[in-house]
Amino acid sequence: MMNRLVRLLAILAFTGLEAGELRTLRDIAYKDDVISQTQYEQERCKLDLTLPADAKGFPTYVWFYGGGLKNGGKDLNSEYCAEIRASLARAGVAVVTPDYRLSPKVKYPAYVDDAAAAFAWTVKHIAAHGGDPRKVFIGGHSAGGYLALLVGMDPERLKPHGLTLGSVAGIAQVSGQVFNHYTVREERGQARYGITSDEAAPAFHIRKSLPPILTIYAQNDMLSRAEENMFFVTTLKAAGHTENYSLRVDDRDHGTVGHALRNDDDPARLAILNFIARQSAHR
Repeated sequence: MMNRLVRLLAILAFTGLEAGELRTLRDIAYKDDVISQTQYEQERCKLDLTLPADAKGFPTYVWFYGGGLKNGGKDLNSEYCAEIRASLARAGVAVVTPDYRLSPKVKYPAYVDDAAAAFAWTVKHIAAHGGDPRKVFIGGHSAGGYLALLVGMDPERLKPHGLTLGSVAGIAQVSGQVFNHYTVREERGQARYGITSDEAAPAFHIRKSLPPILTIYAQNDMLSRAEENMFFVTTLKAAGHTENYSLRVDDRDHGTVGHALRNDDDPARLAILNFIARQSAHR
């Protein structure tokens, strides 16, 4: 019943969009200070942007792929990154998929800084492509969800770019880690599965005054990940955060709950579209 309702709301939210050809801009550098960047930074800090056809003032979703902060790429994961962009753009939402630097070549907080820079680039430049800079959302799958949560919950991440958490229209993350990411723990010489929570953990930044958050996880998610996301949702509620939504997707595992977003009838995709439509109406 819940999935059918989400699907109906998402369809209604984007009814009336004109059909047309999508446009994709590739390999846009999202950092301006080229001189101060390392070669690796220049190679990785690029994004792809898919724009809805025949639309103006559209919302934008900055989407980070997963890979444990050690693997992945918008080209390496091109099938589902490109198809997720196209699927959401057909529904009227522009999608940005950035690359970011990976461990062990860099360590925390380099990849979080990259995620913040990609979000900031989108807010500052999407109007030039027809989008509404007040309607820029952030999200991702697994490690990408972790990055999205840190950027959207910790005001210190956006401060260097002259932005605040008010610049974040909403966070829609899928199976992200909400305690310190296990790669961050490894970098610090800590146990991979020892639970820690400091400024590197989204859970550390839970409070009442945060952007709207949608948390999605899988029925058959990786061990402890579903429970971690459930803890996150209930703790947000306990803190008084009211724009707090969640969806458990049945018959999905940790990989498929993210990758299936490219399918038009996927319940997680429809929940994200509904979330974006609902929050966009308030911006």
